[in-house]
Amino acid sequence: MTSTRDSAVGEQPAVKSAKDANAAKPRARRGAGETVGEKADGKSETALSAERGAPPAGAKKTAAKEAPTKKAAEKKVPAAKKTPAKKTPAAKAPAKKAAAAGKAPGAESAGGGARPESRTALVRRARRINRELAEVYPYAHPELDFENSFQLLVATVLSAQTTDLRVNQTTPALFEAYPTPEDMAAADPERLEQLIRPTGFFRAKARSLLGLSAALRDRFDGEVPGRLQDLVTLPGVGRKTANVVLGNAFGVPGITVDTHFQRLVRRWRWTAETDPEKIEAEVCALFPKSDWTMLSHRVIFHGRRICHSRKPACGACPIAPLCPAYGEGETDPEKARKLLKYEKGGLPGQRLKPPPDFPGPPAPPLGAE
Repeated sequence: MTSTRDSAVGEQPAVKSAKDANAAKPRARRGAGETVGEKADGKSETALSAERGAPPAGAKKTAAKEAPTKKAAEKKVPAAKKTPAKKTPAAKAPAKKAAAAGKAPGAESAGGGARPESRTALVRRARRINRELAEVYPYAHPELDFENSFQLLVATVLSAQTTDLRVNQTTPALFEAYPTPEDMAAADPERLEQLIRPTGFFRAKARSLLGLSAALRDRFDGEVPGRLQDLVTLPGVGRKTANVVLGNAFGVPGITVDTHFQRLVRRWRWTAETDPEKIEAEVCALFPKSDWTMLSHRVIFHGRRICHSRKPACGACPIAPLCPAYGEGETDPEKARKLLKYEKGGLPGQRLKPPPDFPGPPAPPLGAE
């Protein structure tokens, strides 16, 4: 009995231990439940998320990763659709601005960059070119020999489709025979034609000279008018001839748009126009009015001596750093120097009676070349 009681008594702690263990298990379970579901208060995380309308915890990470992708996709799709619509006007805008600014559509800056040249930059570059040309040609002048406005008018009409040199070689005999508008208006057409024959197109030019001389005699008292609107009414006289006469005989500023002037201002991208009147208007807008006449002389001088039509002497050009067309001609300095003409090439100029400050020798008379 002693052993039985002892064994029973001895087993009691074991029973208590078992009860304690069983009691501890629910606590452990509850603790585990709190650990696993403490965010869900005893409900499954999926169920609670469904009640709240929120994604499960695991889905949040996936959604977080997918959200930028979806947003990027949403942004990219409209961007891809809108891009052509935005780019098209952007590409056209510079062309319109360039046309308004008087330069070729899409013209790049003088430095060769891809950015189009602004209106302000164009004006600055154009005026700097004019200043540089003034240093290169301080003696620039009209290259026709004349002593009065009538002689200049006649010589300018004769200069069409020929060189100023040929006109200067022809006019001494012409003005000796017909010194005034009255004399020329009464000239024998055949004799007049023979005198001006070396200038080419002599029959058409003779008709123009007879017509303008008669108009000066009958409508302007034998005097050359000093207004553009009057000059252009004379036979054979257009804006170019009128501007030459006004600028050099009357001191009225004007742009002379001859073939050299047209070629150079387009090479320099001052304008993209080809019509002489539009070229005149756009170039005039780049400079003060007081610069117009001398600008014309400098540009024409440069076109005749360095910036030739077929083979410009780029390697000997003093304004090459400012020229967008640099490289169209010979860039080797030694070869380019051989292309220079008139006084820049050590040769005579075009006038038989050049101004005192002209650095070259005078041109030879007709038949003495």
